[in-house]
Amino acid sequence: MSAIDPTSRPQDEPSRSRLRAETPPANHWRRWVDDAAPEDAADAPGAGEPVDMTPQTPTPSPPIAPMTEPPATATTVAPPEPVDPESPYRVLIVEDDRGQALFAQSVLHGAGMQAEVQMQSDGLLDTMRRFRPDLVLMDLHMPGKDGMSLTMLLRQQPEYLHLPIVFLTGDPDPERQFEVLESGADDFLNKPIRPRHLIAAVSNRIQRARQRNQALQAPRPSVNTDTGLPTRTFVLQQLAESLQRQSRGGVFFVEVNSALSLRERYGYAVFEHLMNQAGRQLAAAASPHPVARLNDNSFLMLADSVDETTLAALAQQLRDGLASHDFQTRPNEVLKLRGSVGYTALSLGFADAGSALEAIERAVLQARLKADSLAEYVPAEVDDDAPRISLEDGQFELAYQPIVAVAGSDQAQYQVLLRMRQPDGSLLPASQVIPAAELAGGIAQIDHWVLEHALYVLAERQAAGPSLRLFVSQSPRSLARESHAQWLLDALRARGIEGTSLVIDLRLADALIHTVTLRQFCQQLMPAGVQFCLSQFEPGTEADALLTQLPLGFVRVSSKYATAHADPVLRDQLRGIIDSAHRQGLQVIGQQIEDPQAAAAMWMGGVDFIQGNLVQAVGSELGFDFHNAVL
Repeated sequence: MSAIDPTSRPQDEPSRSRLRAETPPANHWRRWVDDAAPEDAADAPGAGEPVDMTPQTPTPSPPIAPMTEPPATATTVAPPEPVDPESPYRVLIVEDDRGQALFAQSVLHGAGMQAEVQMQSDGLLDTMRRFRPDLVLMDLHMPGKDGMSLTMLLRQQPEYLHLPIVFLTGDPDPERQFEVLESGADDFLNKPIRPRHLIAAVSNRIQRARQRNQALQAPRPSVNTDTGLPTRTFVLQQLAESLQRQSRGGVFFVEVNSALSLRERYGYAVFEHLMNQAGRQLAAAASPHPVARLNDNSFLMLADSVDETTLAALAQQLRDGLASHDFQTRPNEVLKLRGSVGYTALSLGFADAGSALEAIERAVLQARLKADSLAEYVPAEVDDDAPRISLEDGQFELAYQPIVAVAGSDQAQYQVLLRMRQPDGSLLPASQVIPAAELAGGIAQIDHWVLEHALYVLAERQAAGPSLRLFVSQSPRSLARESHAQWLLDALRARGIEGTSLVIDLRLADALIHTVTLRQFCQQLMPAGVQFCLSQFEPGTEADALLTQLPLGFVRVSSKYATAHADPVLRDQLRGIIDSAHRQGLQVIGQQIEDPQAAAAMWMGGVDFIQGNLVQAVGSELGFDFHNAVL
């Protein structure tokens, strides 16, 4: 059995593409950063569905000037039109092959990007000015004008002088690749290409282009012009400033219930329309306090400088304001939405906005279970009887365990495990060290130390030649720190480390509570190629939703599935997890495999990698022979 390659022949994809474009697509991580979709996009017939790929007779367009003739007069390049940095990436696919176009469009839709197809070379400039893409994904061989001619045409237009143009073609001729680059293209990608590679190449180019354009644009707006709601970034900045001023008041997390069933029942476009309506209704109920959309079905409200004894009443006001409204879904059909509200007082002294966000995420989990759907965050009490671990007296060490492909591979990859050696020589595992560090407020320093040493190992191995991938666990408290992501990006760049060699492990229990925080961190790291793994996975409505809400590359199943060979129920669950993950283009890791029977059950279930003492016990060396490993 081989590891799943999500790339398949485009002609096999049309039905799947249509489904993924309408239902919440895999890895739609860009969607949550868009505070609200444009109203007209949500209302438009067929919104969220793939473009009709049937060739149409092009509408008459102004004649295109010969490409060999430069513009008659010199033109000053105007600054690009302002683009909300948090809006979805827009990609124009110039491709005459319907199957290839559907495949690329489906992959990009699955990453939360807006992708439109231009199947004919005529009318390209009209489409460019209407759609205003962030990037053009260009085919080399086109009827009429080929891709290089179209690229030269675009480069003659001042507004497209710096627009990223990436070729995607199956032409293996290296000389042709040089010609493509000389024509003005930015990059050259070979078919077939894995979806993750296509997404990374496109998103990297667009992010850099947007960063460049931001320097020429007006300051980022504080209000989303399409919805009238404040942007998420603006409200989080206001929250951070309130905490710095030690203001009184509260912050509220509103979650619209039954989001998954709403998407399945009405489709992606209608769901977006509902959430836009919900945002406006919550803004009316919260007035004059600002409300911003956090992700697909959650909203953030900041009530600064209010009497904290009124927070419970404000939470009830938000809940009732949502529940009392009739939401239009289809003609002659209205719907009632219900929400859960978690809230906290600002006077609890949160260190930053991420900590406050973490608190209300915990509160909304409790609110889901309560009859009134309201819950206030209550800080955990310190257990005076709990055993204490002295972090100052211990010495931290790293240990490693290989993660081996069941089909064999030369890729060396290990999970990094934290240990602490006590003065008496005994070793404490991470399961004891991490809670003690969180209690002592030192988890951020420990996470930084672990990452620092992991990066040192990666840089050292990269310089020696053989590739290495490390899976490194991080606490959500560390990932919530604004400086943590930027430090990691700078460290990768300064040391010349390939981002794909680092995988951040996100524990399922943490991800369920800190979804918003983790999405923010993932958004910052993905363009650098850093990958993410959801660990200790067990199926469930909320857990399954995370497979589509976080930009994952790997899923590590819970250790209980190591006994699946002896339990038919666990065996069926395991197969369901693997099938679901593979449909999302994710690779699955089975852990704590101690005997051949457990390995066989994992293999039969379709797992991609295994780790455990059957392969090799945890150790301090990186000397496992992946090339000759046979399972």
